[in-house]
Parts: sequence; C-alpha cells; structure tokens
Amino acid sequence: METITGTAAGVPFTALPPTGATDRPAPLIVTWHMLDAPRTDAAFAAALPMTGVPAWRVHLGMPMCGARMVDGRVDAILELARKDALMAFLAPFVRQAADEFPAALVALRDQLPVDDEPIGILGGSLGGAVALEVLATHRAPIKAVALVNPAVRVRSVIGLVHRDMAGSEQEYPWTAESRTTADELDFVAHAGDIAVDTPLLLVSGELDHPALRTDAAALVDALQGRYTRPDEVELRTVPGLAHPLADEPGLEPAPQLPTAKAVDEILTQWFLRQLTAK
Repeated sequence: METITGTAAGVPFTALPPTGATDRPAPLIVTWHMLDAPRTDAAFAAALPMTGVPAWRVHLGMPMCGARMVDGRVDAILELARKDALMAFLAPFVRQAADEFPAALVALRDQLPVDDEPIGILGGSLGGAVALEVLATHRAPIKAVALVNPAVRVRSVIGLVHRDMAGSEQEYPWTAESRTTADELDFVAHAGDIAVDTPLLLVSGELDHPALRTDAAALVDALQGRYTRPDEVELRTVPGLAHPLADEPGLEPAPQLPTAKAVDEILTQWFLRQLTAK
C-alpha cells in the first residue's frame, strides 16, 4: 500500500489511498492522532490503517507533533504542559488543529483524487477533542465521525496531564479564565451543538482512564437523547485496551498491536457502512 506524505496548508499529513485501482475520486476520511502513543500522523496511520475502507485515509499531524516537533523532540510539548496543562497546552492544541482544518481540507482536495461529498472524521484521545470541535463548530460537512478513547471533557484530561506530563502532584491551579475554557471544551455540555443524526461511533478501551470512560458514556447518552435516530450513536468497548494504541515512544510507524487491530476492525466495518450509506 503506497503511503503519501506532504503538507496541506502547512499541516503535515500521511495519506493512505484506497486499496485497488479506481478511476474516479474516492471518499475522504480525515483523522487527528493522540498525544499518547501513537503520537504522530505516521504512527497513527500504522496503528489504524483501515485498509478495508474504500476511501482516502488522511492522517493530519497535530501541532508541534511529527514533522512539526521542535528539534525532533517532545521536550517543547512537555514544557508547555509544565507551564499550564490547559491554557498553554491542551486548549491551544485543540483550537489550532480545528482552526487550521478548513484550509487543510481545501488543500487536500486540490492534491488528492477525493470526491466532494461530506467527509468522515476520526480522532483519538486529544485528537478526539479536535474531531468534536470540528463537528460542533460546523467547520466542514461531516458524513460520519468516530472517536477512540476521546477527550470528551477536557476537564477530565487536565489532571492526567498535570500529574504525568507536568510532573506535579498538586492540584491544577484553576482560574476564572481556565474554568471558562474547560467549559467551552466540554462536549457533553455542548452536545446540542452537534448536528442531530450525524452518525457517531465512540470506541472506549476497557482499561482506559475511568474518567474518560465515564465521559464517553455521558456523551453517548446525551446524543442518543437528542437524535431522532438514537441508533446512529454507538458505544463500543474493546476488551484489554488501555489508553494508548501503540507502544512507546510512538513516534514512528510500528507493527499493529492486537488491541489496535481490534479497534481498526471496528472502525473499518463502521466506516464501510457509513460511507456507502445513501
């Protein structure tokens, strides 16, 4: 399978073409990777290639990741997390990735033989927050969205980052501004901004952080309560899956782990169904 790398409006990407020859434009799925392993677009493409989906799978690089790492290291990201887990790290990453997406999508349509239909989107962990932000703010016509161990409420992620990346056992120092920002990135509270009946799949690891699993279930409940077709929102649990989808350091493409393979199979079947639906 040929892999194409490049940039789209300044955003690095790894693109996997549809399997088999095609003489016409194919559907498009755009993804945003995790900041845990796999933490680059190339590594995420290897973990979740979705080979069986007859669509272009274009994995966008998150800010300061992959080709945009400073000096090829994660030190600059860690420094931002130490400075302020929410205001210097989590929120700016989500907002920048969402803000740069519309121009990147235009550039991808210019560079690749994709059709002009609504697209599929996929996000893992903090990339899931990006996908939800794109969906809730209507940055592009979306046909279907999938999330894997997503950051549904950024407030639930702050403690994890503050402890693990910032190396602090003290509670995150909340301010009025940071509380407002956390509220803005709470997609359970903002479930009403998501277009009713946009098919949504949420894949939750059995061993993911308990708070993230709770938030995942809350988002599914909130959306099912709004949708005219509640079955368009699905929650799937993957046995044995913790938060990451790859082994550390997660910077380069690596052999697919069994748990990632299970997720990949779920995503493949779901996108097959959604992208071929009329």
